Amino acid sequence: MHIKESLLGQSKPQPLAEEIAARVVNKEQAQGGESVEANTSSINDMSSSRRGGLRSHKGPGGRTLLQLRNEARQRGLNGRSTMNKAQLEATLSP
Repeated sequence: MHIKESLLGQSKPQPLAEEIAARVVNKEQAQGGESVEANTSSINDMSSSRRGGLRSHKGPGGRTLLQLRNEARQRGLNGRSTMNKAQLEATLSP
């Protein structure tokens, strides 16, 4: 519930917020051994709460190149696939 509310607060659409929240819960259940079927990557990966803290937009490296490209795609920016991280950050900054 907290994840969904946080995403809605970030102006994410309700269906997307529900999907992300469900994925986080499913992964946490898989890592805790509560899931009947669990993907190997879900079990072996770091917890979503830890990963979220490391990959937040405020960390030492900021957003990843993939995150920047996804935002550029959502904004409809042309030439994003050929831009490097610094170029994307400059283009996407307010």
